[in-house]
Amino acid sequence: MSYCPNCGKATHSQYLDGRDRLVCPDTECGFIAWNNPIPVVAVIVETPAGVVLAHHVSWPDKKKYSIITGFLEAGEDPKEAACRETREELGLIPESPTLIGVYPFARANQVIIAYHLHAHGDILLNEELDACKVVPRNKMKAWPFGTGLAVADWLAELSQSGSATSDHGQ
Repeated sequence: MSYCPNCGKATHSQYLDGRDRLVCPDTECGFIAWNNPIPVVAVIVETPAGVVLAHHVSWPDKKKYSIITGFLEAGEDPKEAACRETREELGLIPESPTLIGVYPFARANQVIIAYHLHAHGDILLNEELDACKVVPRNKMKAWPFGTGLAVADWLAELSQSGSATSDHGQ
């Protein structure tokens, strides 16, 4: 941010609270860019056939797939956001979301709030996604960053509960 969004003066870097922050030079304006992380929901969407992984249209690597993600709307409950993203991105009907955990994703300045839910219906991708695949639960593998940390925790919980190969009531 080169200019203050409040008064339009050029911002400069200043060391505050142990970090470099962009600040407005006008002390009466007092603007400070805190650079707080953006809340994102991530959803492990499980259907009777397995977990849905999707490819985002903006990703150049066509082999890269992930669980469903989306930004939390202002005033929205994260659990409801998980259901909304499932409906919007996959066209599926979500049921019984459960919190997996909350994870930092510093590379994108995000905090990920991850859920698992069961869903049914026919997959109908929205304009954000150009491909998907369904991976049986016992074939799922985590990746070492971002949403992969939630997948790892979910798989560990399945392993501990002895339901890694169970159909979870489906």
